[in-house]
Amino acid sequence: MISILILTLNEEANLPACLDAVRWSDDIVVLDSLSTDRTAEIARERGARVVQRPFDNWAAHQNWAHANISFRHPWVFYLDADERMTPDLQRELESIAANPDEARVAFYGGRRNYFMGQWIRHAYPPSAIMRFFRPEKVRFERLVNPTPVIDGPHGYLREMFIHHNFSKGMTEWLEKHNRYATWEAEEGMKLLAGQGPRASLFSGDRAVRRKALKNLSFRLPCRPLIKFAYLYLVKGGICDGYPGYVYCRLQAIYEAMIVVKMIELRRRARGQAM
Repeated sequence: MISILILTLNEEANLPACLDAVRWSDDIVVLDSLSTDRTAEIARERGARVVQRPFDNWAAHQNWAHANISFRHPWVFYLDADERMTPDLQRELESIAANPDEARVAFYGGRRNYFMGQWIRHAYPPSAIMRFFRPEKVRFERLVNPTPVIDGPHGYLREMFIHHNFSKGMTEWLEKHNRYATWEAEEGMKLLAGQGPRASLFSGDRAVRRKALKNLSFRLPCRPLIKFAYLYLVKGGICDGYPGYVYCRLQAIYEAMIVVKMIELRRRARGQAM
């Protein structure tokens, strides 16, 4: 009753465990960005459908999937290859999909993020991300960390899935976040120019508040320091021990990369070298 969508690019190491965790679904679709390793072969060997297209940006890629992939079931759950479905979450999803009176068309859920062998419960808390939906009712905005535009009411899942964000090692994480920082800088410049989506910090919906907090962050001074202090002290990353401290430092570095790339974009716009 539920289709699974998995986005991949050279995920031969992560994909087998991801597919094993959703083998209960009779419709698993791997949207592959022209991998050069055995990703597509592994997916086909394990019974998944493979659809391939070049990756452009997160919102366009996901919107293309919703518009062009014929899913067998009305409900779709989206996973990255480094994420894992859990039995408790599966049961919750099946209960929602089986309810003929369900009026909500999308659901936000949380994930348990692991680093250095432990769940980073405080510094890397399970934020709300939209992953369970009816494809025709959802589209995405932003080049990276896309935000959904939902045509209809939405809800929140109780159960969480698992995320191994550092499964390919630190080098891959840094390279990936270098790309993400470029896209975030571009989105930040749009927002400061009054072109980004608006959201209220006082909304009754936590997903809207999270978007508003993200928008506000682009206007703050000393952003890397603020992010470290927020994650480590306010959110309680100090309680996650050494892994929590390292993770907060990495997030501050990522924030600094975004800040510097925004400076670079401003200087380029004025015809100045960096």
